[in-house]
Amino acid sequence: MLVITRKKGESLLIGDDIEITVVKTEEGSVKLAISAPKEIKILRKELYDEVREENKKSTNFSIDMLKNFKK
Repeated sequence: MLVITRKKGESLLIGDDIEITVVKTEEGSVKLAISAPKEIKILRKELYDEVREENKKSTNFSIDMLKNFKK
C-alpha cells in the first residue's frame, strides 16, 4: 500500500490514464475528483462489499426450496 500526503488541488496518477485530484478537505473528510477512461469501473468500496455480500447470500439456497418448485 502506498500512503502519500496531498493538499487541495494536488493530484496523483495511477498509470498513464487515471488522475485523482484532492478537491476539498474539511473536518476529517476529503473530496476527490477522479479522471479515468469510461471502461474503468470506479466504485465506493463499502458499496462494492455490500453488493458482493448480497450476491453471496443470493446463491445460498436449500434443496427443499427446489423441491417446492416441483410441486
